[in-house]
Amino acid sequence: MKKSNIAIPATLLAIICVQGGASIAKQLFPAIGAVGTVTLRIVLSAVLLTLINRPKFLTFNRQKWQYCAIYGIGLAAMNLIFYMAIQRIPLGLAVTVEFAGPLFLALALSRKLLDVVWALLACAGILLIVPWHNDHVDLIGLGLAFLAGMFWAVYIIMGGKVSKIMDGKDAVTTGMIFASLVIIPFTIWDGAVFNLTPAIFVKGLGVAILSSALPFSLEIMALKRLPAKTFSILMSLEPAFAALSGLVFLAEKLSFLQWISIACVIAASIGTTVFSRASDH
Repeated sequence: MKKSNIAIPATLLAIICVQGGASIAKQLFPAIGAVGTVTLRIVLSAVLLTLINRPKFLTFNRQKWQYCAIYGIGLAAMNLIFYMAIQRIPLGLAVTVEFAGPLFLALALSRKLLDVVWALLACAGILLIVPWHNDHVDLIGLGLAFLAGMFWAVYIIMGGKVSKIMDGKDAVTTGMIFASLVIIPFTIWDGAVFNLTPAIFVKGLGVAILSSALPFSLEIMALKRLPAKTFSILMSLEPAFAALSGLVFLAEKLSFLQWISIACVIAASIGTTVFSRASDH
């Protein structure tokens, strides 16, 4: 019970940090683009986490290296594709569509009929938020958000696995290092990051702390204490925080129907969490 009480607030704080950081990150797109921004975020996070956590690489066995590598690849792909998505569509819309990944994971791991009901409610919310009636909807942006969600599911699965065989701090730090190695070739190819200025670097450092270093550390702690299914549904609060962050920091407005869809996703999150905890007693 105590473990769950620690893990749930940690997950919620991680969500707030990620969406606040995403709003700052989107402001950097005109200067260094999505690829440059995500590179700044991941590489600076890897450096910060390495300096703070000082992972014990010499104690790693083959399994730990393999898990960290897959975890890191999932991190890099999830973030790169997601940033490319929010370059095209509003933050709240992107996060809601991206949640399809954790949603499918929750459905796959469900063992009770009630779990399926909550997951279907969240699915209805995701379908409602997409502006189907709008001829100008960016299908590429929606597709990228959906693909990012699939890598989000990989991140959840591998985060749970890697947190069980090694220290969480070592895991998230090593994962960020692998993510940096994956992202750097895309950065060199894109070239926009070479427009970096001191002011952009400071903002990028803020993004790195808010969007990666702090939340991923909180999430790896939560994944060690929560079932993957419960964590997946808890993360469905992301769209609400994303929409609010987009509204406050980026002036991105959603329709009334889209806010209703976010409410459906939140209801599914609360319902699953409450009934899951009740069944554990």
